[in-house]
Amino acid sequence: MYWGSLLLTGAIALSASAPSQAMSQEGFAQCIERFSREAKTQGLDSAIVRDSLANLKWVDRVIELDRRQPEFTTPFSDYLSRRVTDQRVADGRRLLREHRDLLARVEREYGVPAPYLVAFWGLETNFGRYFGKMSVLDSLATLACDERRSTYFTRELMSALRIVDEGAIAPERMEGSWAGAMGHVQFMPSVFIRHAVDYDNDGKRDLWNSLPDAMASAANFLSSMGWDDEYRWGREVRLPENFPYLEAGLKQRRPLSEWHQMGIRQTNGTTLPSADIEAALLVPSGHRGPAFLVYDNFKVIMGWNQSEYYALAVGHMADRIAGAGKLSRTPPEDSPRLNRDQVMAIQEKLNAEGHEAGKVDGIWGPATRQALSQFQSERDLVPDGFPDPNTLSALGIDL
Repeated sequence: MYWGSLLLTGAIALSASAPSQAMSQEGFAQCIERFSREAKTQGLDSAIVRDSLANLKWVDRVIELDRRQPEFTTPFSDYLSRRVTDQRVADGRRLLREHRDLLARVEREYGVPAPYLVAFWGLETNFGRYFGKMSVLDSLATLACDERRSTYFTRELMSALRIVDEGAIAPERMEGSWAGAMGHVQFMPSVFIRHAVDYDNDGKRDLWNSLPDAMASAANFLSSMGWDDEYRWGREVRLPENFPYLEAGLKQRRPLSEWHQMGIRQTNGTTLPSADIEAALLVPSGHRGPAFLVYDNFKVIMGWNQSEYYALAVGHMADRIAGAGKLSRTPPEDSPRLNRDQVMAIQEKLNAEGHEAGKVDGIWGPATRQALSQFQSERDLVPDGFPDPNTLSALGIDL
């Protein structure tokens, strides 16, 4: 046990500011003692654990960011335009050329095409320009001591200590996001432990300073989740008039041949590929915006980040980096920005009318979209699950 030495050195410290959510010094010290015991049961080196835990700080800002919910929902048009920019695409194409030998080798060994790896790299850290400046150990210790998700973040903290234990990086140099994501591709510590690769063969897995390690680790992670190099992520498509939008949604998968029979075509008007693969249809901006058929690899991308918007951005970014143009149908820029109270009011209304929108939490997710589609269908509106002005008016929601 390391608790006595921690007390003697005065090493347990709280951040300078002390808003109401700050844990007491005594409470945080008790957490550190718990971490010490847990690390011991996992067989981690006692000296490394002692030194890593000795100067941990409670960080109020981490709790603030963890509690923060966006005041407004972000329309797909805003989300995509901020992430897949012309400059980022140009940078991605340049880096694809600059690192073509490395990326080609990784692609051959792991089966993940290089443009996807560059796309993840660009979206996660703007190609390594910003990893995050917060101490990963401080952030994880703070979140692990907080009751809301203590079990999850305690596991992540133990994984971070294991990374230090294996010599991948010194604890004081382990910096990342407020939630503990690290390096070029922003792996959480548990993902690092399972999937990081020492691709440059220097004896350590280094996602901060070794691009070969980072790209191979990203490919290894995607491969482990089932990436299929026979297919792409999906594609933008053209829908026929009077398309039955109730068929849209990630859980409603059909063979490509059935989507073809329903009149869906590629954006240039040609028929869909004849591949024996299932796809789901997404219309993230409603019937006035782009439509996408997404394949199994889209689900793999969502294994990295559960957001459909994120997965669409990765896929589109990869296509652009590989040489494709912009979307043929631009997401409408006049999409409403709903605040959380408005989303909660929509959810309450849908639930009251028998449409299962799920928990009234102000988060615009798949259940809310599906319930809204059913409501729209009942009211003879386009059932695309999108909260356009006519739909909001029918719901009695003021903008």
